[in-house]
Amino acid sequence: MTKWEYATAPLLVHATKQILDTWGEDGWELVQVVPGMSAEQLVAYFKRPKVER
Repeated sequence: MTKWEYATAPLLVHATKQILDTWGEDGWELVQVVPGMSAEQLVAYFKRPKVER
């Protein structure tokens, strides 16, 4: 069974692609984007398979 780890990160409207590309390069999959505290900010939820150590 796959175990997952999760993370949240703020997304600034003017740099959304750059931020998402960076997280994607680190193996994170975007799950959802929701409104943040202001109109200029969004919050992204990510997941990736947890590495067994």
